[in-house]
Amino acid sequence: MRRLLVLGLDSVPAGFAFDRFIDRMPHLKALVARSPHGTLRTVDPPITVPAWAVMFSGVDPGTLGIYGFRHRKPGTYQTMYTPTSTMIPYPPLWDLLSRAGRRVAVIGMPPGYPPPHVNGVYVSDFLTPDSAKDFVYPASLIPEIQATASGEYQFDVTFRAEDRDRVEREVFEMTRRRFAVARHLWAKERWDFFALHEIGPDRIHHAFWKYFDETHPRYVRDSPYNSVADRYYALLDEEIGRFLEAVPDDVLVWLASDHGSQAMDGCFCINQWLIENDYLRLKGPMPPAGTPLEAVPVDWAHTRVWGSGGYYARLFFNVRGREPEGIVDRKDLPTLTEELRARLGAVVRPDGRPLDAELLDPARIYHQVRGDAPDLMGYFGKLRWRSAGTIGHPSLFLAENDTGPDDSVHSMDGFFVLYDAKDGSHAGRLPEQSILDVAPTLLTRLGMPVPAHMQGKPIAALTTSRPPG
Repeated sequence: MRRLLVLGLDSVPAGFAFDRFIDRMPHLKALVARSPHGTLRTVDPPITVPAWAVMFSGVDPGTLGIYGFRHRKPGTYQTMYTPTSTMIPYPPLWDLLSRAGRRVAVIGMPPGYPPPHVNGVYVSDFLTPDSAKDFVYPASLIPEIQATASGEYQFDVTFRAEDRDRVEREVFEMTRRRFAVARHLWAKERWDFFALHEIGPDRIHHAFWKYFDETHPRYVRDSPYNSVADRYYALLDEEIGRFLEAVPDDVLVWLASDHGSQAMDGCFCINQWLIENDYLRLKGPMPPAGTPLEAVPVDWAHTRVWGSGGYYARLFFNVRGREPEGIVDRKDLPTLTEELRARLGAVVRPDGRPLDAELLDPARIYHQVRGDAPDLMGYFGKLRWRSAGTIGHPSLFLAENDTGPDDSVHSMDGFFVLYDAKDGSHAGRLPEQSILDVAPTLLTRLGMPVPAHMQGKPIAALTTSRPPG
């Protein structure tokens, strides 16, 4: 029975792992040269939550019932909640292995709060509340984890901020502390499965992309921050190398990201567009720029559609019998959907080019729709334009994120590397693979059966082993 180490690097696009920063990462470069690797296409929506859960459960977001960081509470118009680990209806890899008596250790895989009870150790994720005291299972390990992390385990940083000196300092320190905890836990026993999630790359992209990408629409030349990404990826590689020094050759290593990243062109104000096109109506005048929709009285008796901001637009219909003041009959929803698709499809950006709005229907793209899904999911400009939920702006298009400074958005192109020191016969670049196929593939390599509920299939090039030479 093989053992498995998972190193999860949040938001790293294939182009960064295999090209842009590869010369800053000699340890990663060596793994890539000896391993099958390639682009890992993520899910809709390409967001940390649900993407990691999809990777390790083998089912799509609709089947999981997780659609992003915020879900609308049923029976309300604007009450939102954050998904937790208790919402996962199908067991991820570590649960399957725990049930089979295998020893597992997981650090930060989202959604990971409260920490699931596993046959081993679980340290919760970056969504852990600041006040949480129960962020490790078993709780008896909390003092040990805190001591190893220089006195305080750091889950995340406030990254949408003008003080980029602080952001840089805190992200670098967070990554160092997380890997210190990982090395400490790895040395405690002979784990069958060990997984580490690092949110740091995502935070560096959001805070510093316009300083290292000359094609960014707001690129800043001759800045002290121009080298931050290079130095961070070098640090990340150094930490990976230090960890791998303690990993014997019998351990498989899965190194991957949940999705990619790209430069942010700006924000499209979805609720303001809905107001201007009489889908959403306020009870009073338009408020000052940047006002959240939740802060103004809405005339729900004359509102058909409203939205929520984020990497994509969550669009909700005011359905009669479902919402407190619903006015749209269910039979009219297909017509309303096509009307929105046509009218949003005609929107042009300030430079005169099409916004390229795309509306996805959860009922059509997922095997099933559980939980509290939006009625439609809106992508703008191949995700390069965020959705802004605030209103009152002088234009439908914003150069900056309406929730704070932000340089990047997500993309569909994550990456993967599967390193097997005992078998280098399949080294080389593979065609693009699906994130849904990861769990079946890793289970197969571990000698475990693939549950019937998994929607993916084992990747043949990663599961067919030949003796070296």
